[in-house]
Amino acid sequence: MKLLRRGREFVFRLSRREHGLLVETLRLYPLVPPAHHRLSREGRAPSLVESQRLLDEALAEQRAAHRRQVQAFLSDPERFRPVDNALELRLAPAEIEWLLQVLNDVRVGAWLALGEPEQGAEPPVTGDNARYHFALAMSGWFESELLAALGVQESPDWVGP
Repeated sequence: MKLLRRGREFVFRLSRREHGLLVETLRLYPLVPPAHHRLSREGRAPSLVESQRLLDEALAEQRAAHRRQVQAFLSDPERFRPVDNALELRLAPAEIEWLLQVLNDVRVGAWLALGEPEQGAEPPVTGDNARYHFALAMSGWFESELLAALGVQESPDWVGP
């Protein structure tokens, strides 16, 4: 994924392989379990219970909206334009922010599913957890590329796919 231009919109060039990886990563959304978002780990006061219910409803609505946006993003025939032997992706700054939120959900959800491992201490890849290893790596890589396009310095120890 290479940034070609930035301005009112950002233009990226993706190889067909990168496009396939992005599509597969986005299809995993949402990965963070709804029960992960808690106002408090302690206490069952009536006000906390009601506040938690409101938070759960708001998050469910946001997830549903993001899911619809992901589906629209992936099914838009103009989103990825063929150019030579690659694809061109145009994103407005607000779309980059949204895409970062979606990718972060996938990354955090994968990390949670892998048991919240410390960096460098990921569990071995098995048939049961391979999709989470994939999701963790790919979402992190795409986030890094998008943040770099926005001018955010990427971590010097990051290694892409």
